[in-house]
Amino acid sequence: MSRLHPPFRSVLELIGNTPVVELTQFDTGPCRLFIKLESQNPGGSIKDRIALSMIAAAEREGKLKRGGTIVEATAGNTGLGLAQVGIPKGYRIILVVPDKMSREKIQHLRALGAEVRLTRSDVGKGHAEYYQDMAEKIAAEIPGSFYVNQFANPANPEAHETTTGPEIWDQLEGDVDAVVVGVGSGGTLTGLGRFFAKVSPKTEMVLADPVGSVLAPLIKTGKMEEAGSWTVEGIGEDFVPPNADLSLVKKAYSVNDKASMLAVRDLLAKEGILAGSSSGTLLSAALRYCREQRTPKRVVTFVCDSGNKYLSKVFDDFWLAEQGLAEKEQHGDLSDLVARSHREGGTVFVGPEDNLLTAYGRMRRGDVSQLPVLEDGKLVGIIDEGDILSKVDGPYDSRWNRFNAPVSTAMAKDLHTLQANQTLDALLPIFDRNEVAIVFDGEEFVGLITRVDLINHLRRTK
Repeated sequence: MSRLHPPFRSVLELIGNTPVVELTQFDTGPCRLFIKLESQNPGGSIKDRIALSMIAAAEREGKLKRGGTIVEATAGNTGLGLAQVGIPKGYRIILVVPDKMSREKIQHLRALGAEVRLTRSDVGKGHAEYYQDMAEKIAAEIPGSFYVNQFANPANPEAHETTTGPEIWDQLEGDVDAVVVGVGSGGTLTGLGRFFAKVSPKTEMVLADPVGSVLAPLIKTGKMEEAGSWTVEGIGEDFVPPNADLSLVKKAYSVNDKASMLAVRDLLAKEGILAGSSSGTLLSAALRYCREQRTPKRVVTFVCDSGNKYLSKVFDDFWLAEQGLAEKEQHGDLSDLVARSHREGGTVFVGPEDNLLTAYGRMRRGDVSQLPVLEDGKLVGIIDEGDILSKVDGPYDSRWNRFNAPVSTAMAKDLHTLQANQTLDALLPIFDRNEVAIVFDGEEFVGLITRVDLINHLRRTK
């Protein structure tokens, strides 16, 4: 079938009509598993659909008028959709985003022209800094503003009932046994659940939920548990959104962060599909559902958004290790705390003859504040931000000459080192001297340990 089409008048005409791919490189038991690529929407996620629907509904109902302000609480993707649709229409966009969201999402939002207000991700509903409460307050203070409230906006599930559901029905030729979804705002679950209840009563709605979210436990036990924390973005909740009709769910799975991350990385490695972290949760649950079946079924799930938004997180081995989500051998000593092991090629370093501008650039790109200085594989010094600053500070007219000075002129050479087999107690005197811990195994350089590495280790250790 030809994928060619005459030119579109607007990128907004590209929202919806996303392709479906069958996954053939996974063990799906007796089932066939299909995945709908919502990452192919112009904003890169399934949320483009609801953004278009909610803005159109607000305009029809007179809630949003020319030159108005759109305010929303979002995990990133709904905000991207609202900016994608709203900014070309001349609306001001203010988005309140929890601080655990990926750097790429925030940069994308700001590049579109949205105003991003970061807030805490460790507080619940009712707290002044909870992202939904903050967004509602901002909207109340700005004349002519429209608080979208995707969690209770009826145009959210309507978008999926009228577009996503019919597309799946047509693409799978009217034969769908199960749809695996997550719940962020609840629109996908409710909209698809309503559609399939009408056209295909046999179709089961299956919930994929992060461990720590209250939704899957509530479905399984009927009891509201205290919410935990999870790393996956965009799905899972600490309350039941008004738009989430949980009565539509036939089966629910809780998926931990590690399983989600491994699944989405497998999706790229096996099928060549670059997807976001929530897609890993959906895929993991869909595979569990498929493998539990005793008869062949046709199951569909989603790539909710593109993995391009998570390159600094899900697809960064060192970030996974820092979060305790990577398969990493533990030795029971200080080497377990080294986030970027020199043995594994993870160390960001400079040579003594590299200039200070090179050292600064590597610190920025590596998101570190100090670098080991290696010569012929041997550690000869260490350089940090303070060393560079003290060397380059001075008269403006000769500043670039100072940046061109070799690292050896600024690095610290009097090094206090630790052996990998020492205990955590050995770190404290190092940190008290405002130094970074330099770890060796015999004469072999292993890597550095910072205060943040120690905090991450303590956070992960149970």
